[in-house]
Amino acid sequence: MADDLYSPQAHERRALLDVLGVDLFSLDLRTRAALEALCDEVLVLRDDVGQLRDALDEAVSLADNDALCPVFNRRAFEREIRREIALAARFRTPLSLIYIDLDNFKQVNDAFGHAAGDEVLIRVSEILLRLTRETDIVGRLGGDEFGIVLAQATAEDSRHKAEQLSYEVDQLMVRCGTRESSPGIHIGASCGIVEWQTGQVAESLISAADQAMFAQKARRKSGRQAT
Repeated sequence: MADDLYSPQAHERRALLDVLGVDLFSLDLRTRAALEALCDEVLVLRDDVGQLRDALDEAVSLADNDALCPVFNRRAFEREIRREIALAARFRTPLSLIYIDLDNFKQVNDAFGHAAGDEVLIRVSEILLRLTRETDIVGRLGGDEFGIVLAQATAEDSRHKAEQLSYEVDQLMVRCGTRESSPGIHIGASCGIVEWQTGQVAESLISAADQAMFAQKARRKSGRQAT
């Protein structure tokens, strides 16, 4: 009994009884024992609830995150777009979306295998996270496509950001081995930028940014051929 009196659980039990305003020493032994047992059950249930809450938070995080890259998956990304659209509509603030498609990614998979392709996707996602704000939303939309939601950013703001992102991704080179003289494949990023318009829903915003990305990809390809 003396050891139990100073155990952490006994201390928590005493604190709970104090909150309830119960004076154990005024009760008979049977009632006192029953109340102590009830307090112990409450404390156990509290711990169980805490563990369940932690497990739920982890499950939600896993459900939102891409299976490979440290960014949102498409489902979570679209949910966040809808949330940002609601905020932009309510406070009449600008909102932009950058849709990114990697150039030459299929060549990497074909030449070096899918493990190399996965490494490229991870490195690109790290670049996107490094060059965006904590308030921005970065997601992998599928395959080698990524999206970035820029809250309170105009199309012009997003164009500057897209240029910065494209420059960084364009520096990526995948080679066979570590020698710089070995043949390699340049990775690039084609970006489509769209500013949200009043009344526009998430699906149409993504679609418009996707179309803008394809137009930019065609311009980049034409420019490379011309040189």
